[in-house]
Amino acid sequence: MADIEITRTETDTKGRYAARLAGIAGEGELTLSKVSDSLVIVDHTAVPDTMRGAGVAAALAVRAIADARAAGQRIVPLCPFLRAYAQRHREETADVIQW
Repeated sequence: MADIEITRTETDTKGRYAARLAGIAGEGELTLSKVSDSLVIVDHTAVPDTMRGAGVAAALAVRAIADARAAGQRIVPLCPFLRAYAQRHREETADVIQW
């Protein structure tokens, strides 16, 4: 499997992670809204059919969780994918996910 390249862009109130695979059309994304300096809401994760099964959505989730942890933030997982990911990895994400 090719390396997944993830970039992050943000404004004062929103954030977006974009994932690309070399030689594969399309772009996966994870979006969030900033509630405060210490709380964000992940509201959307999507991966195009061209990337399905490559671990792109999980890589986006891992990156968003790692960045929140590094920033001392908590995540409210409104996005169904991130919510399911966090439930499957409850112990590893307990310090970041706010249920």
